[in-house]
Amino acid sequence: MKDLVITIFAKAYGAYFNMLALFSKKLAGEKAFTLFSSPRKGNVLPLQATFLKKAEDIRIEVGGKQIQTYSWKGTEETVLLLHGWESNTFRWRNLIRFLSDANFTIVAFDAPAHGNSSGGIFNVPLYTECTHHIAKHFNPAYIIGHSVGGMTAVYHQYVYPHNSIQKIVTIGAPSEFYELMEHYQNIVGFNKRVLGSIDDYIQRHFGFGIRDFSSSKFVQKIKTDGLLIHDIEDPITPYHNSEKVHAKWKNSTLISTRGLGHSMHQDKVNHQIIDFLKSKKRANFST
Repeated sequence: MKDLVITIFAKAYGAYFNMLALFSKKLAGEKAFTLFSSPRKGNVLPLQATFLKKAEDIRIEVGGKQIQTYSWKGTEETVLLLHGWESNTFRWRNLIRFLSDANFTIVAFDAPAHGNSSGGIFNVPLYTECTHHIAKHFNPAYIIGHSVGGMTAVYHQYVYPHNSIQKIVTIGAPSEFYELMEHYQNIVGFNKRVLGSIDDYIQRHFGFGIRDFSSSKFVQKIKTDGLLIHDIEDPITPYHNSEKVHAKWKNSTLISTRGLGHSMHQDKVNHQIIDFLKSKKRANFST
């Protein structure tokens, strides 16, 4: 019943955008992209807050938004964690245990409009700008991103290549923005005119089009070592995304799993991440 209600609301938005585009294509694009960029969940729940209280936390202002950061001290290099859509820092609880046992210093933050950070809008360019400010403050050697956090880690390295990052790990990360937008179009049901208006809006505000934003293109200019972990049966982000990025990322290793889902919290995955971070040179990990 809940899924049916969500579907009805989604299609109602699509019909509204289609009608609006007949009168104002510009306004239709703005409203459709705003909906796409508006998380519905990701707040910190009471149980999650108990875990996060154990960390040292500071808030860093980025573009007028208060970004909540968390850190756990260690004796080894600093690792920066980027969560995905409608999530927060708590999603890293299992990996944080592994990183702590390996004595890494850990830094994570709630993305804009997520967790204890302010704002109501979330998109990869905004997430990337926040990552840039957090990275300048903490100087991490490694970045690990889950889902859209992985896409952000790649884009951050592409936009800001002169930084302290030595290795990047992506977990179940998308590659092509146009595929995300096509998925959004299928769910909501808006027409090509609205899709074109969204493309125009993105061009005006970010300087690139829907088909220009591509992790598989960005990694061709990235020299940083990368580890991509993706489940062949991932129900959220299709496996071919990481295959495509790996094919274009010269210094990358792809680990393929089966039956581990999209979240990838399993100990097996965390061990592989730790091994990659500890390795002096890019390793040939088994798939």
